Amino acid sequence: MIERIDYVSINGPAIASMAKAKNHMPSIDEKLRAIIELRVSQINGCVYCVDLHTTQARSAGETQQRLDCLAVWQECPFFDEVEKAALSWAEAVTLISEYGAPDDLFATLSAHFSEQQVVDLTLIISQMNAWNRLAISFGHLPDQRTE
Repeated sequence: MIERIDYVSINGPAIASMAKAKNHMPSIDEKLRAIIELRVSQINGCVYCVDLHTTQARSAGETQQRLDCLAVWQECPFFDEVEKAALSWAEAVTLISEYGAPDDLFATLSAHFSEQQVVDLTLIISQMNAWNRLAISFGHLPDQRTE
C-alpha cells in the first residue's frame, strides 16, 4: 500500500470533534458499545478498528469466546436478545444501502431500548461507519502488539 495522508495531522480539530461526540452517547453500556463497534468494523473490513475495538471489548470485560464468535452471532447462544437486537440494527444501518432500516428490526430494537438508547446506538453505529471509512481510505493500520 502506498503511503497515504496522515488525516489526523491534516485536520486534527475535525477529528477531535468527532472523537468528542462519543461523550454524548452515554446511555449505551461500554461492553455493548464495544461489540457493536467491533461488528460494524468487521463488516466494513477495517483492520485498525477491529484491532482497537477487540482490545476495548476485552478491557470492558468481554470474553474471548464471545469475541471469537461475534462474526456469526446469529448462530451463537452466547448473545442475549437485547444484544441480538442491537447487532441486527448495527448490521442494517451499516448495510443501509442494501437493506434499508426495516420496520421489524426497529420494532425489536425499540422493545429492548429506550428512545434515548435507540438514538445513541444509531449514532454510535453511524459514527463507527465514518471512522471505518477514514481509517480504510487513508490506510490506517494498527501497530503489532507484543502480548
